[in-house]
Amino acid sequence: MDAPAFPSRWKVDAPELIAETFSSRIWKVFRADGSPAIVKALKPFDDVEDELRGEHFLAWRRGEGAVRLLGRDGHSMLLEYAGETLLSQVLAEQGDNAATAIAAEVMARLFSPSDYPAPPDLQPLRVRFSSLFKKAKTDRDAGEKTLYVEAAATAERLLADPVEVLPLHGDLHHDNIMLGPRGWLAIDPKGVLGDPGFDAANMFYNPLDRDDLCRDPRRIADMAETFARTLGQTPPAILDHAIAYGCLSASWHHEDGNAVDENRELSIATAIRTVRLSL
Repeated sequence: MDAPAFPSRWKVDAPELIAETFSSRIWKVFRADGSPAIVKALKPFDDVEDELRGEHFLAWRRGEGAVRLLGRDGHSMLLEYAGETLLSQVLAEQGDNAATAIAAEVMARLFSPSDYPAPPDLQPLRVRFSSLFKKAKTDRDAGEKTLYVEAAATAERLLADPVEVLPLHGDLHHDNIMLGPRGWLAIDPKGVLGDPGFDAANMFYNPLDRDDLCRDPRRIADMAETFARTLGQTPPAILDHAIAYGCLSASWHHEDGNAVDENRELSIATAIRTVRLSL
């Protein structure tokens, strides 16, 4: 594949395509001083606004807890090189507790105060939850008392009384936290605005190939304790966020007609709900 023409002002060369997803192509490049960097070139797709909000989130964080945005040009971003070690590798080699502790440290840095005003276009959590609310309404109207209905009520309660409202990463998980020259950093934010508990939620559903771990009551309880300490919340509140998030994710899969992933999310949300009810 031919490399795209990068802006001359970026002064980058030797592009190597290292990843391609439905939404973007990721190139490793080298800057004039010989240091590596990443170019993320967005494709035209439905949720491109998510990625652009994420870009604004990175610009606002200025490298605190997340990779630095070094440049932007249309739908392409020049990003700090975040290394090659994913948090999922720490989980595989050192265990889940070590990975969770690192995630908590990254979270603490992502939520450290900023001297700069937050980007104005971040997506409010209530808007992000719209698919869950829609699915829950369909189920309610059909007279069904599903987990979607219960989770939507939980989400409403959390939205009505946030611990605080901050810019959020929006998609924090084991493959979006990497070890680079500046330590562990978050990549690929979505740019959301709301209660920080939301950013702990996706961790419970990851890694995607470890359903045994994700459904383990001990792991669920330990993770809730760790993130509650980090965010100054209670373990039940963290688990409420996790249940609401899992059902939101399941509702997205439902809309896509992806029953396998929908059922996976619901089964983990059910396991989390069981732990929540025991507290």
